[in-house]
This record gives sequence, C-alpha cells and structure tokens, in this order.
Amino acid sequence: MFIKTDKRHPVPEDSWLLAQYKASGDLEYLGELYNRYMHLVYGVCLNYFKDEEQSKDAVMQIFEELVIKLQKHEVQNFKSWLHVLARNHCLMAIRKSSRNPTVSLEDTFVENGNFVHLDLDDAKEQQLSVMEKCMEALPEEQRKSVDLFYLQEKCYKEIAELTGYDLIKVKSYIQNGKRNLKNCIEKNSSE
Repeated sequence: MFIKTDKRHPVPEDSWLLAQYKASGDLEYLGELYNRYMHLVYGVCLNYFKDEEQSKDAVMQIFEELVIKLQKHEVQNFKSWLHVLARNHCLMAIRKSSRNPTVSLEDTFVENGNFVHLDLDDAKEQQLSVMEKCMEALPEEQRKSVDLFYLQEKCYKEIAELTGYDLIKVKSYIQNGKRNLKNCIEKNSSE
C-alpha cells in the first residue's frame, strides 16, 4: 500500500513521535513509528534467522523490547538505533539457541532397558569444579564481565551499564577473561 503525503495532514517526524511516546507512554505513537520500519526489522531478522515464522516472531518481540528500552534510552536517530537493536536481538537469540540445542529423542531411546540414569560422571564434576575455581581466580572486572556475557547473556552495552565499566574496557575484560579462564582450566585439568 502506498501512502500519499497530504499537505493538509503532514506525516509527523520520527523524533516527534518518539518524544510523544516518551512523554505519554501512549503505544499509539510508538506503533505508528515502528510501523514505518517494521519491514526493515523483518528483513534484518530474516537475514539472520533464514526462517519467516521465526522472523515474524522476532519482529513482535523487538516491539515489546522497544516499549521498555525507549523509556530508558536517549535515541537521536530512531531508524539506525532500531537497526542495531534488531541485529542485537537476532544475535542474542542465535547465541542462546546454539547454547541450548534441541535434540529429538525417539521413543525407543527412552524405553531402552539398558538406559539407566543421566548422572554426571566424576570427570564432568571435576571439570565443573575446576571451571568454578578458575572463575573465582579471575580479576574481579574479568570475572564479572565474563559471567554477565556468557552466563547471563548480557550484551556489551548492558554490561557497561550494570558495572559502570567503560564499553571498550568491557570488551577487553571479556576477551582477557576468556583467555585467562581457558589457560587456567587447561593448567588445572592436566594436574
């Protein structure tokens, strides 16, 4: 559908709609603003997910995020900011799904009489214990940043806001913390 601009009823600027939403909390303003760029958000999601239904779901989830995030953040260029938000949403969803892969279990697997229990064996428990000790050995900034990034699935910006660390420092803490954690685990696993 093509919308013609009517000089008697000019189309409001993005910044005006955004200001109205922030001032009133009225979702009608946000809905009108988001509707202008929904096709672009869908395109970003489709580019990452390669799945139409998952992309449609993401478009709705991103709108729900907007309701909250726009009240907290000062946005100068809504279109650019929305693009970054959509991209980050997709990356976080992909990262989360890769950590929790779904496995299809056939009925015969569960009914198999030889299958006894899914306990962690001693080696796995030892690995977890080593990892916990190595996490505790990291400098505080690295430990907090690694924990927030990998275990609590926060993005760089959220970590910077939560900890008060500079954004560039957060990236450095995560990179160094990951390397130090790996070295510590390798050293303590071989002992």
